Parts: sequence; structure tokens; C-alpha cells
Amino acid sequence: MGQSVPRTKGNRALSPVLPQPDVLIQPDTGPLTVTKLGEHIGAVVEGIRLSGDLDRASADHLLDLLAEHEVLIVRGQQHLTDEEQYAFARRLGTPTTPHPTVRPGSDLLPIEGAANSWHTDVSFVDRVPKVSILRAVTLPPYGGATQWASTTRAYDRLPAPLKALADNLRAVHTNDYDYAEHNASYQRAEYHKEFIREIFQTEHPVVRVHPETGRRSLLLGHFVKQFAGLSLADSAALHAVLQRRIENADNTVRWSWTPGDIAIWDNRSTQHFGVNDYGDHTRLLRRVTLAGDVPVGVRGDVSRVLRGDASDYSPIVTARADTTA
Repeated sequence: MGQSVPRTKGNRALSPVLPQPDVLIQPDTGPLTVTKLGEHIGAVVEGIRLSGDLDRASADHLLDLLAEHEVLIVRGQQHLTDEEQYAFARRLGTPTTPHPTVRPGSDLLPIEGAANSWHTDVSFVDRVPKVSILRAVTLPPYGGATQWASTTRAYDRLPAPLKALADNLRAVHTNDYDYAEHNASYQRAEYHKEFIREIFQTEHPVVRVHPETGRRSLLLGHFVKQFAGLSLADSAALHAVLQRRIENADNTVRWSWTPGDIAIWDNRSTQHFGVNDYGDHTRLLRRVTLAGDVPVGVRGDVSRVLRGDASDYSPIVTARADTTA
């Protein structure tokens, strides 16, 4: 067993003292420590240098860890630039363009402020990204943590009647949604105008089957407009019931960012929430998303495009067939 990860010093909010990690010996990379953050979601990874030169065995091992823990925090990556973050992302899959509507002028999407409502990245398109990779660039002196929730654990814990209901539901996701006032970035009129310059609407199965693990998860979050066949009022009430199950604290993990942190999460089996508790200070992170598949429901039904064409945003890939050799 390895040593406990030390707490960060200085005026940043301290990350919790972690339990003793499991130590794995990886060929060509030396000792790699993996420390669980919670029983059901999250792990901290140390002892690896992320880059575009990461060997195939190490990249595959990270993907295995991701399938197991759903969220990975890789510490000590201060060397990463925008270019190296993007090059590393290519070792895990095929990067999408930064966003279906927002055009940042680079390969990475800048995340300014905090999207302080629960969501799965870009769930309003049919080809939902499989992985998100987020890097801390500028951090506030306090606050600004990110929370993740396991949507697989949430589904597993549903009572049988709610499982039966969810298995048969389909939900319409759109980028023209009603939660904009909760996001500091969206309060800027010019950003919101760009965000909805093209409207996307996709009908997804509410319960999707993970293409690699076979586990079932709830595909919901703040991009949901309504459930197919239900009124807006009934949809809102039902969404609140299911979404509350996802946000249950037992399904979640919270991370206070420190310089050099990289967060990698399975976007097919999680939601996340940026905490807006840092006042007027600057919080800037940069994200790369990896192309994913079209969600498949428990009966084999697939997502259906209602509006918008996401082919310029992302190809459709399945499992790990897109990883760079």
C-alpha cells in the first residue's frame, strides 16, 4: 500500500485527506497509485505523466480505470499546455470539435464561470460525447469545486416501479433550455446568443445501456425539455423525481481543484455540476470532449434526431475502436 495523498497547502481550499491508495505497477510508467474518492464514483490517479506520447498500454489502463470509477482526477499535470491536452485526448479517443454551436477559435472549449446545474455534456445531440477531459487553468482563491454524480448508481438504486417507468421513457433534450439564468456564463447575452445560434433537439431513451460495461444509466439533466408523450407540466414533475435520485449525495463526489489537476469522466454514465461559490474571482478551465456513440435503450431503441445536424461537431464512434494506435 502507498502513502496517503498530502493535502494542498496555501490559500486554496484543501482537498480531503485521501485513504491509502492501491499501488499498481505499470510497464514503462513506474508506480501508479489509484485512490478511491467514494464507494460508488471517483478516483485520484498519481504517478503518470499525461501527454500525446502516452504509451498505448497506459492509455488503455486509464480507460479501464474510467470504466470502473467513472471519474478520474489526475494530479501533477502542470506541464500540460492546450496543445498537449489535446494531444493526450487523442490517445483516449477521437476529439470532437469544441462545441456544436460555440466557436472558441481553438481546439479546446474554455469553461469560464461555473455551469451550476446538473447536466451531461452536450446531451442535446444524438452522438453524446463519451468522455470529457477538463484542465484547470486559472483558479479562484477559494470555491469553484466540481461535483459528479453516477447515473449508473442512481439507476441501480431506483425502486422497481420507477425502474420499469424509466425503462419505457424517452426524453427530448435541447440546447434551448430554461436553466440559463443559473449559469454565470449564460448571463452574458452574447454567449447565450451563440449557444443557441443553431437549435438542436434529440429524443433519447431515458435509460441507456453503456456500450462497454453493459450497465444501465439515467440520461437526464438540465438539457431535458420534456418526456415524449407527456405535457411540459407532467414532464417537469417527473423529471424532478428522477433527477433527485441522481443528485442524491450517496451517488456523488466533489473535488476542489488545485493547479495541475486534470479531470477525466465518462460522460455516458455521469452528470456534473460546477459550484459557483467564488464571488467575483476568475475560474477558467479548458475542455476536450471525445466522440461517442448514439445511445441505445434497454429494448434496443436508439436516440432520434428531431432538429439539427451534429455531423460537423462529431463523428459517431463505438466502444474503443477510435483510439489512436
